[in-house]
Amino acid sequence: MATMVSFHAHPDDECIGCGGVIRKAFEEGHRVVLVVATRGEQGEVPEGFLADGEELWQRRVTETQASAAILGAQRTEFLGYLDSGMMGTPANDRPGSFWTAPVEEAAGKLAALLREEKADVLTCYDDNGGYGHPDHIQVHRVGLRAAELAGIRRVYQNTINRDHILRSRKALAEQAAAAGIEMPDLSERDEFGQPESVITAAVDVTPYVDVKRRAMRAHASQISEESFFLAMPDAAFRYAFGTEWFIRAGQGPGITETDLLAGL
Repeated sequence: MATMVSFHAHPDDECIGCGGVIRKAFEEGHRVVLVVATRGEQGEVPEGFLADGEELWQRRVTETQASAAILGAQRTEFLGYLDSGMMGTPANDRPGSFWTAPVEEAAGKLAALLREEKADVLTCYDDNGGYGHPDHIQVHRVGLRAAELAGIRRVYQNTINRDHILRSRKALAEQAAAAGIEMPDLSERDEFGQPESVITAAVDVTPYVDVKRRAMRAHASQISEESFFLAMPDAAFRYAFGTEWFIRAGQGPGITETDLLAGL
């Protein structure tokens, strides 16, 4: 049995990018530890959604715990930093935000968990955090440094396969329109994802897409039933979320791995 630590920026990130590999690891008998840098204080929530006196971060912690149980993560920890908001917003510079945290400090906290768990594998994000969010970029920096401190050699940077999405953008857009869903236009966004040529691992998680969707539903404050995540037709969802993509330094060129825990 191996131990995989999956490191994320905010509540709900875990199920979108790595929900399949987390569930796959759990069903194969491995231990999975979920670590989240922030409690998602900058998320948006519909008016009247929260109970009287309830803070958004409290709800998002509860939602993360529910999602972790669905996915099979046996332990969930928060590093305690504040959500930095989208790039260029005042929340970026707020004292205590993850974006302003010294990398060495945050990496030390994560490395302590990696050592405690005797982790074999760490997942974090690519160097642009998938789409340029400051907290996601910081997950990349902190994750790589923590792996160095803890001596973890098997580090997978979760990413989005830009070419995979763009190849079927027309079909996905047509399906979304037929279902009355507004899909984001990613065709001209260079900051979104990575080209397939730099991706080294592709994990088929289609057996777990229903579990991923259930975990997404656990994050009801951020992912409504009307969102494209949940309203997307099943076939489109399987295409968009049925493979999870990673970059591992020293691997490639091309996709050379299909299982993050192979041989462990």
